[in-house]
Amino acid sequence: MRAPEPVAEAQARTWPRVATVGDPAEMAASDAICKRLHARHGTTYYWATRALPRADQPHVHALYGLCRYADELVDAPGVGSLQERAERLDALHHRFTLDLAAGASEHPVLMAVVRTVRHLQLDGELFDRFFDAMRMDLSVTRYETFDDLHTYMDGSAAVIGEMMLAVLRPTDPEAVRAGARTLGIAFQLTNFLRDVDEDLDRGRIYLPQEDLARFGADPWRRRADTAWRELSRFQIARIRGLYHEADLAIAELPPRSANVIRAARILYSGILERIEDQDHDVFARRARVPTATKLWVVGRELARGVTPRPARPA
Repeated sequence: MRAPEPVAEAQARTWPRVATVGDPAEMAASDAICKRLHARHGTTYYWATRALPRADQPHVHALYGLCRYADELVDAPGVGSLQERAERLDALHHRFTLDLAAGASEHPVLMAVVRTVRHLQLDGELFDRFFDAMRMDLSVTRYETFDDLHTYMDGSAAVIGEMMLAVLRPTDPEAVRAGARTLGIAFQLTNFLRDVDEDLDRGRIYLPQEDLARFGADPWRRRADTAWRELSRFQIARIRGLYHEADLAIAELPPRSANVIRAARILYSGILERIEDQDHDVFARRARVPTATKLWVVGRELARGVTPRPARPA
């Protein structure tokens, strides 16, 4: 499949709500690319996605594929100067908008994404917010307050929860929209705490400066000293509070969807437990939930509806 050249800026923001029909072989190739991106870089959510009906899985892979592809343009080593990365991200956004309006794409990733957006009738505004957050990564390296970080996460995490509602098909989407946003943010905050060391290598800190100052913690030391452990306990308590908020929305989903999202919630919560198990030292090694555990949790949640296991006390 031929990757397109960047195109001129597109202004279209609406399109007919018709599913895209493309060449089956090329669409299958695009789906395979998105699935590989998901399996390689989003393993926790990937395994939970495997519990969805087979017809829905390509849509989740496509949405993740777009997110990861854009993230690679911003963060992957060897992709050029800051200006070049910004230009490539803008070109992707413009191409995506234009292809949505046209109802088809020749881009190896966007082909599946456009199909998914049209099929699920997702609002293009969600993707504008996502690309705005990606642009922040090109210029913002730290966030003074949690509210500042929340502004970033609106486009990088909360919108993902909103997109997923079209796949999960709740009876009343508006009733669970806030919970879906909260769960997306809780997932990302979990990743931020786990990936502190990797983000430092990129020159970024996704922990509020006000929280670091409150505990006297300095991630640049790359040591799990007393101050860092106190900060980590505080962050874990905050994240678990968000998970508990989201549990109310999970309970309102159709049974199959609730089982899938509950599995993802349990697995992400497991990352916090692994951080605690290694005494909050996220610098020495990455906190991981074993693949066998992921398979077991997904299988269990599909087999029976259960309430999320209680989180460990903070």
